[in-house]
Amino acid sequence: MSTRTLPLVFINLGGEMLYILDQRLQAQNTSVDNTEKGVWSEKDRKRVMNDIIGTMFSKAFMDELLKPQQLYSHKTMKTVLTRLAHTSIMRLNPASMEKLYELMVMAFKYQVYLCPRPKDLLLITYNHMDAIREFVRDTPAVANQVDETHRKLIEVYAPLSEGEFQLLRQTLLIFFQDMHVRVSLFLKNQIQNPNGRFTLTTSGPVPHGGDVPGLIRLFSVKGREVSRCEFPSGGSYSSAVREGSFDLHGDRVLRLGVNMYTMNHPEETHTSRNTCAQPDDVPNLLAKEELNLLARIMGSMKTVPVHTTEGSFRLNLFASDREEEEAGTSGGAQDFDVINIQAMQDEQASAELARIAAQFAEEELKHEDQGSSKGDELLAMMDDL
Repeated sequence: MSTRTLPLVFINLGGEMLYILDQRLQAQNTSVDNTEKGVWSEKDRKRVMNDIIGTMFSKAFMDELLKPQQLYSHKTMKTVLTRLAHTSIMRLNPASMEKLYELMVMAFKYQVYLCPRPKDLLLITYNHMDAIREFVRDTPAVANQVDETHRKLIEVYAPLSEGEFQLLRQTLLIFFQDMHVRVSLFLKNQIQNPNGRFTLTTSGPVPHGGDVPGLIRLFSVKGREVSRCEFPSGGSYSSAVREGSFDLHGDRVLRLGVNMYTMNHPEETHTSRNTCAQPDDVPNLLAKEELNLLARIMGSMKTVPVHTTEGSFRLNLFASDREEEEAGTSGGAQDFDVINIQAMQDEQASAELARIAAQFAEEELKHEDQGSSKGDELLAMMDDL
């Protein structure tokens, strides 16, 4: 697995989160007849965006994130992004945060699927960076933080080879492989099937540097072309467009990663689960490293102290409070098929599993004895946030 995947996952998921929050904040700020203002004002919206982006691109946070390291689980990523969203005056309950995370993941997954070539993952990331920079264009200090992070990304990823980008893409596909949440926008545009899987079209421009499929050329031992024949490619392909800019500013050409949410389509932030990620309850050998990463990240995040509910606002990603409550009660699960499995108990297998569990328990006790102080520090950090 690539050790350079985590920064791209965080920045792209964070960018999608900002798109959704901006769309929902604007939708809840104006009434249907456009005459009454809701709980959120334009000033509140800008404050939320500035607070989140300022924390997201803080120097200490980005320096830690850009270190070579393994990509972590969905549970850890969701914890970090939840804490990031709550660094502002906005508050999301667990059901809304679960829905928000699913939207973020599915949007980025679709972008990775359609990415013409592995290196173009950078263009997707830079599209998110450009949009984030636009959110804080009136706050020079925060905009400078975004620019500085963008320069660091160019410094880190520009030297990577094509093979390293391919490994990075494979790591992302493994990260996304169990997520099949249905999104209303994708279903409406027929780019997602009812089972939550994306449809890939056999048409459009080929990746930069590639040829339109449909031609076979034969060469002699001296490298001269001796014959050629054509075959049906099964799609409608066109020549590659010009390559997008990988600089700090410029035309990215690639449109993947731009803001696809608008005020006119609030239903585009609706999700419906069909088959979701497998539970993260299986013991993770990297759990200790994940906690250490989380401790470092949480230590660099500064939150706005809110001692009463009057100083904060609640954002609802559902159509109504009742829908949000029902999602929270049911754990957000929808459209699941119940499968009954009849299994005979295998005494030999049970004994083997008990032995392995005992080994895990002994190993866990050793880790607790060796790292109890680190756990106390982590809890203290989370209490302060």
